[in-house]
Amino acid sequence: MTSPPHIRAVALAVVRRGDDLLVFEAHDATKRETFYRPLGGGVEFGESAAEAVRRELREELAVELSKVEPLGVLENIFTAFGRAGHEVVFVFSADLADPSIYERDAVGIVADEGSPVSWQPLRRFADGEAILYPHGLLNLLAAASPFPSGRSPAINT
Repeated sequence: MTSPPHIRAVALAVVRRGDDLLVFEAHDATKRETFYRPLGGGVEFGESAAEAVRRELREELAVELSKVEPLGVLENIFTAFGRAGHEVVFVFSADLADPSIYERDAVGIVADEGSPVSWQPLRRFADGEAILYPHGLLNLLAAASPFPSGRSPAINT
């Protein structure tokens, strides 16, 4: 028996290295689309979104976060992998506690999905060269703080 549709609470970490964003890469075969998304995951019952984002990065990459600060909240209604989804996404800026990770271009693999994790230039998403989810994230980032290059990544959604 399939569970009824529900809204999922998600916490994502926006970790930046200058003009680069730490993301995982995935491919949706139903849409024939490769996309990128910051790391994070579901908020568990009784857990704050900030606790969830720390736990998720610990589970996914075995890394610790510091300076976890709220950036905003997005509502994401979407279709992925042939299924409808609805999320309330808590977005946090964060730093990696281990500074040596910033020196690597390929950071690792998401443990539970096998997706590669890397630094991607924000300009790729702003220019439409690559897809960044959730929708509205680039606009949230542009509103939250200026980008080091002085160039806004904001796009129309």
